[in-house]
Amino acid sequence: MGAVQSSPLALSTTDTCFIPATSALLPCASKVSRSKSNSSLSGRIWRADKILEPPVSIFRSAVAQNPIFSRSLPLKCARFEMETKNDDVAEKPTFGFGEIEQGLADQMVHDALVWSSLHGLVVGDRNNKRSGKVPGVGLVHAPFALLPVSFPESHFREACELAPIFNELVDRVSLDGKFLQDSLARTKKVDAFTSRLLDIHSKMMEINKKDEIRLGLHRSDYMLDEQTKLLLQLELNTISSSFPGLSCLVSELHRSLLNHYGETLGLDPRRIPTNAAVSQYAEALAKAWIEFNNPKAAVLVVVQTEELNMYDQHWLSSVLRERHNVRSIRKTLAEINAEGELQPDGTLLVGGVPVAIIYFRAGYTPNDYPSELEWRARLLMEESSAIKCPSISYHLAGTKKIQQELAKPNVLERFLENKEHIAKVRKCFAGLWSLEDPDIVGKAIESPELFVMKPQREGGGNNIYGSDLREALLRLQHEGTEDNAAYILMQRIFPAISLTTLIRDGICYKDHAVSEIGVYSAYLSD
Repeated sequence: MGAVQSSPLALSTTDTCFIPATSALLPCASKVSRSKSNSSLSGRIWRADKILEPPVSIFRSAVAQNPIFSRSLPLKCARFEMETKNDDVAEKPTFGFGEIEQGLADQMVHDALVWSSLHGLVVGDRNNKRSGKVPGVGLVHAPFALLPVSFPESHFREACELAPIFNELVDRVSLDGKFLQDSLARTKKVDAFTSRLLDIHSKMMEINKKDEIRLGLHRSDYMLDEQTKLLLQLELNTISSSFPGLSCLVSELHRSLLNHYGETLGLDPRRIPTNAAVSQYAEALAKAWIEFNNPKAAVLVVVQTEELNMYDQHWLSSVLRERHNVRSIRKTLAEINAEGELQPDGTLLVGGVPVAIIYFRAGYTPNDYPSELEWRARLLMEESSAIKCPSISYHLAGTKKIQQELAKPNVLERFLENKEHIAKVRKCFAGLWSLEDPDIVGKAIESPELFVMKPQREGGGNNIYGSDLREALLRLQHEGTEDNAAYILMQRIFPAISLTTLIRDGICYKDHAVSEIGVYSAYLSD
């Protein structure tokens, strides 16, 4: 199994680089290297600056609550002040690039909106009922920040260097079925969704089903804590790592803007890292398709019934087809149940088309399984010989509970031998605790602003903060049930705050934002 070696990053000799920023998606660059230990493809692809989280998207909240968004302001940048709770932001705001002269800002916004429309930086329009189902209907530009943010190069490289280590860690954990089952045993009793996933995993263990080829397309998300200056991991996504397609366009958009306005702003476009996440994801899928060794087979993209973010997915499918001549088909779980057929040799046919790879862009939330039909489809795919991205074991390895278990003393040593790698991973772990620990629960009730309460869910918008966290813990204590097994507690990270110019629905405004950096990675192993 081969891999392509790309040229290393070209960054300036300064200690910072510019990370393109958006409010809903993030940019990335890439480096793909060969893993000598197991002939696997270990790609490092990064994404950066997820605006206004945590605790919730202040941006989204402001859009809904502030009257300025009801006005027609297609170009002019408006400034407004938001009311925020004390636990919503870190200490004193820090400003990245200061104020931009109004006329210049208006011209930049105009150019950015034109560029987005011409280059496919688009999503579906929530106001158009057909936009989530029919391509080309109801397109709007994706929300984005007008300028990139400054980020320390040393921490940027640290995040990139962690990617192949986490790839290997996920693969090792996925192969230890007993660890997954034991670690999630209490969660299984109180979380119906996790329970169903574990049931499928258990069935695969019972029939000794092993995936000869394993493919992971991951994204590890971090924040740079302002007080400690430590790069701390928020989560590791092993299923449906979104925006490898659109995020690359944000990097190109910012480079285009700085090529035209960088001299005036004092910003160097060469300090924006190269961004090739979508091409590297496509390359990983293409290499897995070659390993499957059936030229008639297609990549099955599992999608939701309505998907406003379909163009991010279409970008990946387009690159896969145009550069690698690999066909993809899009099906919902219900359609897979209706059209899927398992051949005696394990080949999965969907609508008569053999499937080489199953790439999940759905299936990570209970909402994707409204009936038993969808669960039947998930089991059917897992039973097949198709390469799953992710497999059920990779999916479970990315749960919040497993993240918390790996942070326990001596657990990383169970899966990694390299002491330097273990130290790097442990350094990026924020505080992670089970709700079985009465001392930490007591501290969280006393100081809820220092913690985050996380359920076993993906897709965003599920975490609990502040007074809601305290109330949830007190309720669980009062009930005295095992429902606390559905959650973990995590240390709250406080990144720096910067003044950011944001654009959504053609409207430009400024406010304070916090940043998150994520690293896309690809791992292919036989």
